[in-house]
Amino acid sequence: MSKGEYRVGVSFNPSGEYRVVNIKTAAAELIDLIENIPDLEMAERKRLKALAQTEVESAAMWAVKAATKKPEG
Repeated sequence: MSKGEYRVGVSFNPSGEYRVVNIKTAAAELIDLIENIPDLEMAERKRLKALAQTEVESAAMWAVKAATKKPEG
């Protein structure tokens, strides 16, 4: 399991919604792509990578919520 797959929980999809699989897979791939940016022992680059990965995790969470939200009423 890659870092991205772990962070977004690609295997967790109790709704069975196909969009959740697509969202989580894309987010995991982007997190892994960011992880592979060389940090060259630069603290600032490490910080920026961590921030970017956190934002991708957040975006995936909100997108999953949008994909699984039931109509009101």
